[in-house]
Amino acid sequence: MPYAHRRMHDADAHVMETAEMIRGCAEPGVRAKLPPSFVAALSPGEDERLVAHFRAKHADPSYRADDAAQILLRKNWAATGSFLREDRAQALDLLGFESQLLFNTFVNQALLKAERGDDVEFAYGFARAHNRAMLAFCAADRRLLPTCYVPLRDFERSRAIAGEAIAAGAKALLVPSGCPRGHAPSHPGLFPVWEQAVEAGLPVVFHVGGGLRAADDRLLDRDYFANGGPPVPDFHGGDENFRSIDYMAIPTAPMQTIATLIFDGVLDRFPTLKLGVIEQGASWMPSWMRFMESAFEAFRKNEERLQKLALRPSEYVRRQVRATPYPAEDVGWIVANAGDEVCLFSSDYPHVEGGRNPIKRFEESMASLSEAQKQRFYVENFADLMGRGLPS
Repeated sequence: MPYAHRRMHDADAHVMETAEMIRGCAEPGVRAKLPPSFVAALSPGEDERLVAHFRAKHADPSYRADDAAQILLRKNWAATGSFLREDRAQALDLLGFESQLLFNTFVNQALLKAERGDDVEFAYGFARAHNRAMLAFCAADRRLLPTCYVPLRDFERSRAIAGEAIAAGAKALLVPSGCPRGHAPSHPGLFPVWEQAVEAGLPVVFHVGGGLRAADDRLLDRDYFANGGPPVPDFHGGDENFRSIDYMAIPTAPMQTIATLIFDGVLDRFPTLKLGVIEQGASWMPSWMRFMESAFEAFRKNEERLQKLALRPSEYVRRQVRATPYPAEDVGWIVANAGDEVCLFSSDYPHVEGGRNPIKRFEESMASLSEAQKQRFYVENFADLMGRGLPS
């Protein structure tokens, strides 16, 4: 029996991309500028040895005999289909999800850093290499829905790469959740990106890792961690991932960016544009919606842009914004305070952060919800987000 006990779409899953996956899809000039590894915790050459070790594991029949029993217990490189695309269909069969919206694991921060750097041509070439790698991996099974990265730095280049990604088979356009360098995300120069997404019936999505500060490419000032005690390990026992202090800052970038898109009228101009906030939690959404309502009331007397809006801020959110709660969050409370339309199921497969039984944890927090509300969480809200990006 598959893990899923009912119809479900997975709004956040990953490939454990190797450096060679990206390098092999890059043009020669871009390849020469790519780092040898995207895994900060590994020393040079260590990632090749790690991948070779797990490639041998996945080729061992005795190891693969436990795939079903271990489908949510093996994590990262050890998980079925985590980096070998020929195995991902079996992973989907065992999980039982009707589709998975697929993201990279390691390169979001590198993509954002390149986009904010001075070599703009490299930034877009790097994004194209990433997109080719994602499309190639997802070609293994039609249930895999690839996200393709669109830097927002240069208006004409952004228009072009969005069109290329859509034509190549992207099912969602992944953009940074932080502010682009040099202009607001609501700038009219980016309208062609949103227009193409709308015309193709595809969503624009934000993922954790895309909201680092422009000043130093970090989520938080590092002084927050100088507390006089020993270093606090992250989920993986290292220090390159999130801990409780980092966790508190994760939603700040999408909160600000989407509020800007609402206040500057972008969601009003593109009423069918759908935005997905992925792996950035959702408990913040009810208070953020109320906070935008407060700003709307406080400033609309003097701000013509607010006077022109056809809806209130929270109405744009319910119409056009969807988000994935973490398994530790209270989905019932979020739904009660943000609306039935907002929340999406996600597994974070094959990452450790997704946990060993995400469905059980979500179900425990949804005891107060009706069957119709659960159906929205598992199926309908994802279908609404994905539009024509979701195969029939």
